[in-house]
Amino acid sequence: MDKILEGLVSSSYPLPVKRVIVRKVVESAEHWQDEAQCQAMFDLTTRLILEGQDPFQRQVGHQVLEAYARYHRPEFESFFNKTLVLGLLQQGYHSLDRKDVAILDYIHNGLKLIMSCPSVLDLFGLLQVEVLRLVCERPEPPLCARLSDLLSDFVQCIPKGKLSITFCQQLVRTIGHFQCQSTQEKELREYVAQVTKVSNLLQNIWKAEPSTLLPSLQEIFASISSTDASFEPSVALASLVQHIPLQMITVLIKSLTTDPNVKDASMTQAFCRMIDWLSWPLAQHVDTWVIALLKGLAAVQKFTILIDVTLLKIKLVFNRLQFPLVRPGALAVLSHMLLSFQHSPEAFHLIVPHVVNLVHSLRSDGLPSSTAFLVQLTELIHCMMYHYSGFPDLYEPILEAIKDLPKPSEEKIKLILNQSAWTSQSDALASCLSRLSGKSETGKTGLINLGNTCYMNSVIQALFMATELHEEEKILKVQSSHKPSESLGCIETSQEVASKAAVLTETPYTSDGEKTLIEKMFGGKLRTHICCLNCRSTSQKVEAFTDLSLAFCPSSSMDSLSFQDPASSLSIPDGGLLQACPGPSEEPGIYNPAAATFVYDSVMNERMAGHPPDEFCCTENTSVPSESNKIFINKDVPQKPGGEATPSVTDLLNYFLAPEILTGDNQYYCENCASLQNAEKTMQITEEPEYLILTLLRFSYDQKYHVRRKILDNVSLPLVLELPVKRTTSFSSLSESWSIDVDFTDISENLAKKLKPSGTEEACCPILVPYLLSSVVVHSGISSESGHYYSYARNITGTESSYQMCHQSDTLALASSQSHLLARDSPSAVMEQDLENKEMSKEWFLFNDSRVTFTSFQSVQKITSRFPKDTAYVLLYRKQSSTNGLSGNNSTSGLWVNGDPPLQKELMDAITKDNKLYLQEQELNARARALQAASASCSFRPNGFDDNDPPGSCGPTGGGGGGGFNTVSRLVF
Repeated sequence: MDKILEGLVSSSYPLPVKRVIVRKVVESAEHWQDEAQCQAMFDLTTRLILEGQDPFQRQVGHQVLEAYARYHRPEFESFFNKTLVLGLLQQGYHSLDRKDVAILDYIHNGLKLIMSCPSVLDLFGLLQVEVLRLVCERPEPPLCARLSDLLSDFVQCIPKGKLSITFCQQLVRTIGHFQCQSTQEKELREYVAQVTKVSNLLQNIWKAEPSTLLPSLQEIFASISSTDASFEPSVALASLVQHIPLQMITVLIKSLTTDPNVKDASMTQAFCRMIDWLSWPLAQHVDTWVIALLKGLAAVQKFTILIDVTLLKIKLVFNRLQFPLVRPGALAVLSHMLLSFQHSPEAFHLIVPHVVNLVHSLRSDGLPSSTAFLVQLTELIHCMMYHYSGFPDLYEPILEAIKDLPKPSEEKIKLILNQSAWTSQSDALASCLSRLSGKSETGKTGLINLGNTCYMNSVIQALFMATELHEEEKILKVQSSHKPSESLGCIETSQEVASKAAVLTETPYTSDGEKTLIEKMFGGKLRTHICCLNCRSTSQKVEAFTDLSLAFCPSSSMDSLSFQDPASSLSIPDGGLLQACPGPSEEPGIYNPAAATFVYDSVMNERMAGHPPDEFCCTENTSVPSESNKIFINKDVPQKPGGEATPSVTDLLNYFLAPEILTGDNQYYCENCASLQNAEKTMQITEEPEYLILTLLRFSYDQKYHVRRKILDNVSLPLVLELPVKRTTSFSSLSESWSIDVDFTDISENLAKKLKPSGTEEACCPILVPYLLSSVVVHSGISSESGHYYSYARNITGTESSYQMCHQSDTLALASSQSHLLARDSPSAVMEQDLENKEMSKEWFLFNDSRVTFTSFQSVQKITSRFPKDTAYVLLYRKQSSTNGLSGNNSTSGLWVNGDPPLQKELMDAITKDNKLYLQEQELNARARALQAASASCSFRPNGFDDNDPPGSCGPTGGGGGGGFNTVSRLVF
């Protein structure tokens, strides 16, 4: 019969004919056959199964073998013995390799046919040894999947006792070597199915023998923590995570993170590879284990690992959000990473450039789950932008992309941010070592944040863009003063030149031509005049200043700001605000920028709401004011959304210079009266600086709650600012005195003023000195206790001649002295419009620590309206005069090329050397801190650390922020 079957399968008969004959052969198995005939049939069918040339031959082999084995069981038991099975597993079959999947399939089917025979027990013992040997040889996924099928059906073939632990460990290693080279969906699906079969086998073994679980997990960690560069464990290990009981998480993570034998490098590798498991499509609970490990490492203060892994893998986690199958787990891990990594925006900023594309992708994929997922993602993004405020160039596109999606409330954002943070300060770890960055596309190089140094960085960047490089100026002066000696051969070294330049800076000067560098750049003079309202005696003093600290007006409303002369009567409009009524010699609609714009407090408004008191009405004996006190009420000021006027820097400056009544607890001690008296205090700028620094006092003290609060009011920034300067001496206009008996109610503002016309007048109108805005330092935050600083700055290298600017300035001053300029055509507005029309401002840059990007003046103007927490804090204006024009470049400092100052080679070499030394010092310090991490406190900064954060800086303990620019601790020039 075997000859007939062999001739049939190799014949050319039609396939239907062959099938009929095969059916006859199968039926013949029911009849008696001698042992030799059965042996011959078993040999033939085995050959057809293993070496069949086509599916038909292999199918015939299976059918006939099963029929003869069923009806001739003793003969098949004698044929399918240990020798046959061992030979197949160790040597293969003829030309068929021993690792071919057909071998295992054949053995699997043979076991099914011999299952009821006693000899199967011998085969089970044999297979327990052989499957362990086979697994140790690292079989490929298809063969390992067939082996898993065999062992799942015949658990008796699984090694027992200690061998079972070894088998599980070796099987884990085998999975760690799995790789799929194909990118086709069909092959990928087959690969995933094969891995799933193997992982299910391990799950069954762990359930049957719990003692094998922990060694298996140890083997998993050994594989993923390997630092061998030649071996990269397969992501297929992720398929095992779902089979680990969740109740073991706490014990396992604690054991893992506290094991002294686990080095940081190994832990970092293992953690990174666990995050890679998020790519495995069918793995469950991977995100749970990753988050548990994040928390476990934070609990034992291994922050170095957390920082390294987060920065390395956060982009990969974010990219997984593109795939719906793994999206939920990836979002959970991404959220925990970002919400725990709160000491620096670096991790968040790694994914910021990709947020907009992901949002557009989620909107267009059409999946019902994408909408709900997009809401969750948007909430996370809002939390991060809230926490890391101060990056308008990065966040503007994101805000535009998610503007129609729900935004969480501030309370919810704070609640979310407080849930997962594992530290608040980490600026001293090895993984946070500063990295040198080259020039950006702007041609500028930023400054690295060394840990809460954003305030210093922003100020340095603002000053650099507004002023010349004065180290070069000093060196040039020294070199020019030594030219004769050089011609005689006395050549000094660069170190000697630099040393003498430093001495030159520190030498005290007495005359205007010998001012110090800071005095020449930022120095001005302010005259304070106090007049006793009882005896009319006066006192005055002149003080030098390097910046002006501008307080906000007590009232938030800036709709009507007025100042009343004694020769004028008052009328009260419906709104309850004071307006000037022209006196006999006054001309309505006169503008004077030196006069203050001010709104009386609520008490005064209430008293004057019905009609002006008699004390405010002029008498015939009242002194006639000069035109310098006349003002124009500007009705065209910008409005806030709520209808309130937006104050401008000019308003704050006028408020700073406005007369102030010293009364109540603030009375003035008059030496002439020998008692405390009400007095009037006025301030006048008598000498303007070359660079005007204005600090907006945004941090006020709340006496009720005893905390410092930030004033978030928007302030419009004029491109051109006119500073009223009175260079002449003053005299008393008339001998007659007058007083007002008004109950001024004290207010809580630090610099609140009670306005009253002065009895001391100037001999001439103030000169309006034009200044051009060059830099703006912005504070991003809601309090003085935290936040971030960055700056806007630009190259002041206009093309218009100095003569044109000076001519404009002279014309404006003349027009002001004639008192015929209306506010809507004010000098600053005319000049600012002219500058914008002629594009004389050139490029604006946004300096944000090491980030430098292009921006525009429109962005500067709109920053607070777009980002309410981002407010102008320090303004730097550059004086426009006949000596500097728009460019303002001093010839002594050399020519500027493309907005960059010249640097000598010696200076550049010194900078490069200093940078290298700094990085080396940082590395040594970081390594020392890393060694102490295990015993350190939960805070990254040791207790008693004496390096205080700058006011309102990006550090969480930053405070202050209300002082002026003169404060020594704020900035050292």
